[in-house]
Amino acid sequence: IALNITIVIKFFFSVLCLEIRLAGLQSTLCSGRVEIYQKNSWGTVCDDGWDLNDAEVVCRQLKCGTALNAPHSAHFGRGTGPIWLNGVSCSGSENSLTECQHRGFGTQNCTHQKDAGVICSGENYSGSSRKILMQLNVLAGLQSNRCSGRVETYHSNSWGTVCDDGWDLNDAEVVCRQLDCGTALNATQSAHFGEGTGEIWLDDVSCSGSESSLTECQHRGFGKHNCTHQNDAVESFCAPIRLAGLQSNRCSGRVEIYQRKRWGTVCDDGWDLNDAQVVCGQLECGIALNATQSAHFGEGSGPIWLDDVSCSGSERSLTECQHRGFVTHDCTHSKDAGVICSSEKHYNIFIFLKSSLKVYFTVYDL
Repeated sequence: IALNITIVIKFFFSVLCLEIRLAGLQSTLCSGRVEIYQKNSWGTVCDDGWDLNDAEVVCRQLKCGTALNAPHSAHFGRGTGPIWLNGVSCSGSENSLTECQHRGFGTQNCTHQKDAGVICSGENYSGSSRKILMQLNVLAGLQSNRCSGRVETYHSNSWGTVCDDGWDLNDAEVVCRQLDCGTALNATQSAHFGEGTGEIWLDDVSCSGSESSLTECQHRGFGKHNCTHQNDAVESFCAPIRLAGLQSNRCSGRVEIYQRKRWGTVCDDGWDLNDAQVVCGQLECGIALNATQSAHFGEGSGPIWLDDVSCSGSERSLTECQHRGFVTHDCTHSKDAGVICSSEKHYNIFIFLKSSLKVYFTVYDL
């Protein structure tokens, strides 16, 4: 008797899916403190051994292009909750951080002072495009971050600074655009971020503000200057946030944030004065007077980046606040959020008179 027997063997595999996000001070979709989700809790990664290979894996996992930097020491601010990973060691070719060697989840001897971060080029920049993105460097200088710092430009295989002669907001606007950092808030002088070293590549820079690169602006020519590094004023403060819309001005308008090379709006669900205060602070526009709803400044266009924003009011950036996550919303532009700020920096001051009387007043820095 011939028996035809078919044996079916089923293999069951368990797959560990790792949720990952970037958070913290001035974080974006493609730069920030690395956080991973385990056991119903978001936690951070310790920076022991953290390098560009590890950052490259995070950037790939988030579809954020190429790793430009692997910041240590809580560069984007300290996180909270567990520190999930330590001793991460990637070759750079892995598709997920969990494929890399590490000590095991929750096994660590770190504090949040050592939270690891990444700065990725963004989805439109990868591989050979890295050098194009890094033609300007504002990672330099004291207390700098990806979008604020001393401006350095790369020429003849060397980084060098830019002299502050004539440096203004139009010039800073070009830097912010070239670095994909939103809009220019300030163009400071007198080496606020410390003096640079090496060559002084540019002097007498004069931009209209519409150029896509600083080298498109008028200048004396590379290496031609009458400056010292004490004149490394070329410093820019960029912010991925602006106010726009009908009858808007620098400190009042529809809130728009910059992500993935696009400006988008914020939904007004739960939008209140605490949220508005963070925006006003981020834009150096004093105190929040009103948190407008229902497209008070007109309906925006493009993506609705944030919804259900919930700030305490003390955060330094809107992306530090709790929210649903980028592009996760149930809104239309008829619910675009806005702010009205006092337009000035203000300081509440009190004076004691004969230890029995306090006189309060406000000083406005115009």
